[in-house]
Amino acid sequence: MSTHDPHLRTPSGKPRLRSFEIALDGTPGRFNAITDVPGVAVGYATLISGDGPLQVGAGPVRTGVTAILPRLPGELATPVFAGVFSQNGNGELTGTHIIEETGAFNLPITITNTHSCGVTRDGTLRWMSRVLPAALDSAWGLPVSAETYDGFLNDINGHHVSFDHVASALDGATSGAIEEGSVGGGTGMISFGFKAGSGTASRIVEWQDRRYTLGVFVQANFGKRHNFTLRGRRVGPELTEPAVREGTPRAEKGSIIAIVATDAPFLPHQMKRLARRVPLGIAMTGGYGYHSSGDIFLAFSTANPEAALAASGYIGHADFIPDVDIDPFFDAVVQGVEEAILNALVANEDMMGRDGNFAPALPKEWLKNKSG
Repeated sequence: MSTHDPHLRTPSGKPRLRSFEIALDGTPGRFNAITDVPGVAVGYATLISGDGPLQVGAGPVRTGVTAILPRLPGELATPVFAGVFSQNGNGELTGTHIIEETGAFNLPITITNTHSCGVTRDGTLRWMSRVLPAALDSAWGLPVSAETYDGFLNDINGHHVSFDHVASALDGATSGAIEEGSVGGGTGMISFGFKAGSGTASRIVEWQDRRYTLGVFVQANFGKRHNFTLRGRRVGPELTEPAVREGTPRAEKGSIIAIVATDAPFLPHQMKRLARRVPLGIAMTGGYGYHSSGDIFLAFSTANPEAALAASGYIGHADFIPDVDIDPFFDAVVQGVEEAILNALVANEDMMGRDGNFAPALPKEWLKNKSG
């Protein structure tokens, strides 16, 4: 197990934003990750193979699957109160209709590339039939599966993500410190013309002498270089190098998926309110929701499990923090989203993909001069 400070480095030793002593707002949780929320776990399957010209079906491959468990595996049949918000709908997140209708969902969340979204959705059902078959014995399953586009670096039409990869990500889901950067569904992703992908952060929120955790996970694949903003300063114009190299033309197909989790007791309409604050954190980094960007967000609460399972014929009861006290949680969403995106950029290295297409990492030497 890594002995690194989890606020500064990932388990494999990759740097996180805080390792560059850049001032941030709010108080992070123990691991500064979505997994600080009790019961939430994250797993990855990362697929990297091949180099050179694209051969559809053969590679090069730069993709993967991210799995997020909202509850412990044995409790996945218990719904979580939730809300969704689409800032720009040029993308996909399955299961949104039932969340809008009932304010809840169950089963794991998966995130992958655009053309594998159906595979991870169906793979989740296959996995549930093995791990917790009772959850599907007398009810249907509508898993949450999301995507962003990695076709600039990856053989996206080769359909390399399989049911086995989905099962591997789900089986490997863990709490504690998690990897960031080019891992899981974020493997082939780019933001602001730099290598990006998977990122996470968390904040502690105190209310009435109680401490709650709010965690964020992003799959970042959005933004134009000239808009890139670091802690309120628009730095993109000074970062003309290193540049993306296009062996084949790069289509504008950027997107971001954000998952917000908390153990604070909120009702479904309040979870939707939290999801609606995600774009403010994205804007802090220079993301403006351009036409081709699928910007879709899901927020859920692990509190009130009994209310979500209220039996027929009985009045259900749910705790909730009043709307008038929700502002500190809005702060936590904005702060967590901003840091998660920046972590996805920092915990990365250069990547060469199909046809010589190249995505550079955010320069670390440049970051060293931005502390304070």
